[in-house]
Amino acid sequence: MVRAAVLQTVGDEKIEIRDDVIVIPPGPGEVRIQVRAAGVCHSDLSARDGVLPQPVPAVLGHEAAGDVVEVGDGVEDLAVGDRVIVNWLPSCGSCSFCLRGEPYLCMAHVLLGYVQPRFMVGDTPVFGMAGTGAFAEEVVVHRQGAVKIGDDVPYEVGALIGCGVMTGVGAVINTADVRPGAKVAVIGCGGVGLAAIQGARVAGAAVIVGVDTAAAKLDVARRFGATHAVTPNGLSDLSTEVTGGEGFDYVFDVVAAPQTLRSAWVAARRGGAVVVVGAGRADVHVDFSPFELLFEGKRILSSMYGSAHPHRDYGRLLDLWRAGRLDLEGMISHRLRLDDLPDALAALGRGDVIRQVIVHGTE
Repeated sequence: MVRAAVLQTVGDEKIEIRDDVIVIPPGPGEVRIQVRAAGVCHSDLSARDGVLPQPVPAVLGHEAAGDVVEVGDGVEDLAVGDRVIVNWLPSCGSCSFCLRGEPYLCMAHVLLGYVQPRFMVGDTPVFGMAGTGAFAEEVVVHRQGAVKIGDDVPYEVGALIGCGVMTGVGAVINTADVRPGAKVAVIGCGGVGLAAIQGARVAGAAVIVGVDTAAAKLDVARRFGATHAVTPNGLSDLSTEVTGGEGFDYVFDVVAAPQTLRSAWVAARRGGAVVVVGAGRADVHVDFSPFELLFEGKRILSSMYGSAHPHRDYGRLLDLWRAGRLDLEGMISHRLRLDDLPDALAALGRGDVIRQVIVHGTE
């Protein structure tokens, strides 16, 4: 049995920390991982609150790193003791999306997470978020859901790579393919937004503007590479100053609410790109007229998981970290115990923190 945080009902803030959770053993092509660190991501909050669909009861969490402790039949390229990052969006390798080189659009294993429980509590099946459930001391995932990394990578760093950093940096270098000298704005300066800001810096953007309603986050954005930082009310004036009124080449919306998407559209120059990074609600809509969609010439790009090829891109991001070009340790604002999860999610909802990491086994 393992300790895990179990959500009984969508919308319930009283997540149970239990020590009687059973991990269903790995089947063929699966691996069991001892989770050493798990990031608290805004998507966990969205799943708890029903913004993202999630069957319950469930163990939330999907951003994690740890050690392989068991391999199922047919797994020959991973061994017990290997250090891995959990890839919450494993691809099947054979569907039309995978064959087109778009593994981030493959839903085969993620959809299994909605029908295949990963845990048991007594006789009750318990699901894992996105087929994982990283707010447990152990998880079982498909082989493609475990990416081997070097032993020099701290578990907390690996956990951040598994979702927030891959999503933010990937949006810049994979989805948008930002070029040197570009003018970039990032709306939302939480963990994913800071990763996007760092990605823009790595890509050689000349102007990087962080946009957030919280003054404290604007200060942090500057520390991570933003050349300018401003509240939404000041974005128009700043755009006039730094782009001559033309607008930004790329605007990344990490929030993905109707008002932020409209702001991103307005802030982008004619012919520029609006990159949708955040996972917004399914029951809200954004209005665009056919006239502006045609005559503004702007592109709206979906950046699902940073257009990631995890078995390729995790290593690239870690090489940038090793070279000192990505500050990942600095993104961790709090190291927590599993018991702190309910308060950690509440703080995330208030926008009080950057990135919190649960380190399993800490006292």
